[in-house]
Amino acid sequence: MLWPGTLIGAGAGFAIASIPGALLGALLGQALDRRLQLRSLEELRDRLAGRSRLQDDELLFVLLGRLAKSDGRVVEGHIQQARQEMRQMELGGPAQQRAIAAFNRGKSGGDRVRGHLLRLAQQPNSGEGALRACWRMAWADGRVGRAEAALLLQWGQWLGLSAQTVQRLGAEYEPSRQGLAQAGGAYAAALRLIGVVAASEPEQIKRAYRRLLSRHHPDKLAGSNASPAQIREATERTRELHNAYALIRERRGF
Repeated sequence: MLWPGTLIGAGAGFAIASIPGALLGALLGQALDRRLQLRSLEELRDRLAGRSRLQDDELLFVLLGRLAKSDGRVVEGHIQQARQEMRQMELGGPAQQRAIAAFNRGKSGGDRVRGHLLRLAQQPNSGEGALRACWRMAWADGRVGRAEAALLLQWGQWLGLSAQTVQRLGAEYEPSRQGLAQAGGAYAAALRLIGVVAASEPEQIKRAYRRLLSRHHPDKLAGSNASPAQIREATERTRELHNAYALIRERRGF
């Protein structure tokens, strides 16, 4: 890892007083790195430019925002996919607000993420998980543009993944042509009812369905003072959830 203050301090010290100066400069620079939590030259440039330090829990949503905006326009599918990622991570309250702010920050494209991704590469499962989420965002509008593909390949490289691996991950989230052709029909309505998008993973869909079923099942009203009308409404809602989930499973093949 490149500690910028340490490197600059050592270089400046050497120029002033040779090896003793380099040692002293490195010590002073290391203290600065620790105080400011600087871990790369990119972070130092961001701080000098007045940008706040990007926190690790903000990184994913900065990447998602950057992807959503990379082809020029953020569409509703991108926003829904960001919300779905928040639901999957069970973010709420302040954590959700930070994620929204990070997504909007990512749309500006001002953050340098190379240093963050190089660190994430030391955690292979976390790195691949982040790239999978990025592919889900890229496919959220039904297509992957050239700018999105270029970003994903670059980020994959920084995460230590080969181009073939990056492309294979992307292929896993490509919506079927049949699903896209009927995006305005019952399939799209089923996705909306369950609260997922076409690029959501099967496990995400299952969790969303089970969560809704637990919330709306008429058995939840047993022993309560619920009226017959409320019970009928809960029964109808449960039936709609069953039908929507069955349609999504059939279409997605899981």
